[in-house]
Amino acid sequence: MTSPVPTLSPEQQRVQATVQALWHPDTPRDPYPAYEAVRALDASGVVHPAGWGAAFATSHALNSAVLRSPAARSGAIISQVPADTASIQLLQPMMLFHNGGSHARLRGLVQAAFTPRVVEGQRDLIRAQVHALLDALPTDREVDLVAGLAAPLPARVIMHMLGLRGEDEAKFIRWTQSVADLLAGETSSPELMARLEADAREMRAYFRTLADDLRAHPQPGLLSALAAAEDGGERLSSEELLANAVLLLAAGHETTSNLIPGALLELARQPGAWAALVARPDHPNVPDELLRVVSPVQLDGRTLADAVTLPAGGGGTVTLGAGTHVQTMLAAANRDPEVFPQPDRIDWDRPNSARHLAFAAGPHYCLGAPLARLEIAEVFRALATRFPNLRVTDPNPPFKANLILRGPRELRVQLG
Repeated sequence: MTSPVPTLSPEQQRVQATVQALWHPDTPRDPYPAYEAVRALDASGVVHPAGWGAAFATSHALNSAVLRSPAARSGAIISQVPADTASIQLLQPMMLFHNGGSHARLRGLVQAAFTPRVVEGQRDLIRAQVHALLDALPTDREVDLVAGLAAPLPARVIMHMLGLRGEDEAKFIRWTQSVADLLAGETSSPELMARLEADAREMRAYFRTLADDLRAHPQPGLLSALAAAEDGGERLSSEELLANAVLLLAAGHETTSNLIPGALLELARQPGAWAALVARPDHPNVPDELLRVVSPVQLDGRTLADAVTLPAGGGGTVTLGAGTHVQTMLAAANRDPEVFPQPDRIDWDRPNSARHLAFAAGPHYCLGAPLARLEIAEVFRALATRFPNLRVTDPNPPFKANLILRGPRELRVQLG
C-alpha cells in the first residue's frame, strides 16, 4: 500500500512554481527576474520547496557560508553514480567531484603545474591572440563576436598552455561544449546523450594516448607538467590526468567564452559604463565587475554532510540539515542588494566588486581565476581602445539552453 501524497498548501504551491520557473526554457535569456522572484520568497536568503529535500540559497552571505563550510560536499551526486558510461568515467576523477583528502591531493598536483607564474607568462600570448583575432574581423559589416573572438580565444590560450596542437581547435571547442552539457546535467534527449557519450569516448582516447606519450617523452606545456607533477611520491593516475586535463580545457574555455559576449550585451544596455570603459580601458576593476554582473557560472551546488547553522538575512541564522542539497545561486548572490548597492548597474569604481562569487569560494575556488581575469582584462582593453564606437546590433541574441554555464550562442556587432 502506497503512502498518500501530501496535499500542498497554496503557499507551498506558489513556492514550488516560483522555483520551478528557474528551469523554464526562456529563463537563460534573462534569468535575473526569476532569481529575484525566488529571493523575494524568504528574507532569510534560503528557500525550501516542500518535499524537495533541497534548499535554494539566494543571499551573498548564505552562499558564501555554504561554499566555505567544511560540511559542504561538491559533486556528491556524480560521485555516487555507477561508472558504467564513458561520460561518468570522464567526470568522476575530476577534482570538481572530490572532497577532503582526495580533493586536496588532486588539486595540489594540478596546482603544482598551474602556478601564478605560469599564468602570468601567458600575458603576451593572450594579448597577441586578441589582436590577431580582432585584426581578422571586418569593420564594414556585422560580425558574430562569439565565433570571431569569444569562442576561439580561450580555446587557443588553454590549448597553448596545455601544449595541444592548434589544428585540433574545432574539435576541442566541440568537446568543451559537451563537457559543459555534462556538467549542467543535460539529458534532454537520446540524441544529445549519444553525442555526449561519443565525445566522452573520443576525449578519453585522445588524452590517454597523449598522456602516455608525454610521460615517455616530456614536452613544453601544462599537460606535460601535470604528467610529471609529484607530491610526496604521489602522481596523477592516467585516468586522473586525462579527466583533469579535460576539466582545465573545458573550464578554461566555456566560462570566458560565455562572459565576453554576455558582458558586451550588458554594456550595450548601459552606454554610460561603455563610455567610462572607453575613457579608461585599463581600469583594474574591469574583470571583477564584469564577473559579478555576468556570472558565467550561474548556479552551483553542495550537499551537506552534517547539519550546519549559517548566517541569514536580517542578522539571524538558519539551520540546514544533514543531507540537504543546497543550490548555490551564484548569480543571485552577485546581485544581492545588501552587499552590492544598485546591483544591476556596472560600476567600475565599485569598491567591493571582488567579493563576487563567480569563481565560487572555499576549497573549490576556481583554480583558473587568475587566467580568466587576465583574459577579460586584455579583451576589454583591446575592444574599448580599438573600437570605441562598437555597437551591438542584435540586443536580443539567442542564448544557449544551458542555464548553469550561461552565454549567448552568437552576438552580432558592428565594430566600426
